[in-house]
Amino acid sequence: MSKRPEFWSSRTGFVLATIGAAVGLGSIWKFPYEVGANGGGAFVLFYFLGLVLIVFPLMLVELAVGRRGRSSAAAAIANVAQEVGSSRAWAAIGIAGIVTAFLILSFYSVIGGWAIAYAVGTATQGMEGLDALGAQVRFDNLMGSPARMAAYHLIFLIAVALIVARGVTQGIEKACMVLMPILVLLIAALGVFSMTFGDASATLTFLFYPDTQYLTLNSALDALGLGFFSIGVGLGLMITYAAYAGAEINLCKVAVMTILGDTAISLAAGFAIFPIVFAEGLDPASGPGLMFVTLPIAFAKIPGGNIAALGFFILLIAAAIASAIAMLEMAVAALTQRGWSRPWAAISTAAACWLCGLATVFSFNAWAGWYPLSAIPVFAEATVFNLLDHLTSNLLLPLGGIALALFAGYSLPQQLLVDELGLTPRTASVLQALLRLLVPLAIALMTVAPLLVTQP
Repeated sequence: MSKRPEFWSSRTGFVLATIGAAVGLGSIWKFPYEVGANGGGAFVLFYFLGLVLIVFPLMLVELAVGRRGRSSAAAAIANVAQEVGSSRAWAAIGIAGIVTAFLILSFYSVIGGWAIAYAVGTATQGMEGLDALGAQVRFDNLMGSPARMAAYHLIFLIAVALIVARGVTQGIEKACMVLMPILVLLIAALGVFSMTFGDASATLTFLFYPDTQYLTLNSALDALGLGFFSIGVGLGLMITYAAYAGAEINLCKVAVMTILGDTAISLAAGFAIFPIVFAEGLDPASGPGLMFVTLPIAFAKIPGGNIAALGFFILLIAAAIASAIAMLEMAVAALTQRGWSRPWAAISTAAACWLCGLATVFSFNAWAGWYPLSAIPVFAEATVFNLLDHLTSNLLLPLGGIALALFAGYSLPQQLLVDELGLTPRTASVLQALLRLLVPLAIALMTVAPLLVTQP
């Protein structure tokens, strides 16, 4: 049983939703760190090359297929495939995308719960007097309490489910119309604060100085892949959201604004985080620990640190929720297309996600010493969380991107791309040429090559 989809009430709401889907926790710390650690400005050039040659073509395809198919990711691909005389078996791409999004959300929401826990802790305990040992103890106490982690994991998913349950215009669009301005205002305010009280010079050098000695083959491949993995093309998020887009919306402009918006927010995150980190002589390469261990130490040492810290963790929550609602919507759209009520689909999917997420929760405490695939050398010390992350990021997501590129490159007629994207026949021909060869080869290369190339 199919159900006619809702529609975004405005292009602005649609664009904010797509930017929200692209921006996530990784954009707040991974993008600026990768830029600084891999050659600065030179790395940025390769990053933009990846956006143009890989991300942009795939995003255009997702948007075109979503609006043309007018359904969930799997059903939209099946509808379009049937329309053009191709096999409906291509729908497997959408099914894999829904499963991948669900698995990612199961551990992503746990980390979103950490952000809530830290926002609550900052509001109630503050940061005064917090040193390196105290920051590590605070983090370890959270990691060592599966009950607390599960509770905040649940709170995060309840918030996401309540938004999705309200529908596209009354739930997702309204939420993004609130969350994205809050995110932008907070990141701008934190950027001004950090550049004022922190080491602005070191930050600018770290992010933009073109130190080519660090620009190795691996870092070039990392730059090409960063946009693909951080924006999440190939997952089907944009197919799902584009199903709600009206015919009057220019999808090419939406794709451009989404990519530019995500990149701008990622760069702004660097200005908000690293001046404080450098001013205090802390390590900018500490990954998730940067957000939950390193930064609290820095905030504790500066004037107004409590307010800045609270703003930062609210920023993380806003970014995490905006991205999480897109992932939950993928499964909810598929269930409502089969006749489920939206509230029941949202609640049921969130509940299943919470249960699945307990595996990640336990990976940091009760199961911390359990390595399910320890017999395989490369996974000898991989927890359940590590395996889920590897499965989704290193296998399912790249395969989805490659399959989608091949579907669009070889099964979609140029006229469909011309009609949905407003392209000229020549531009549509160039787009398909990229999708047939360059995009799948580039994704395969950036996925496999890091395993074969030795870092200097």
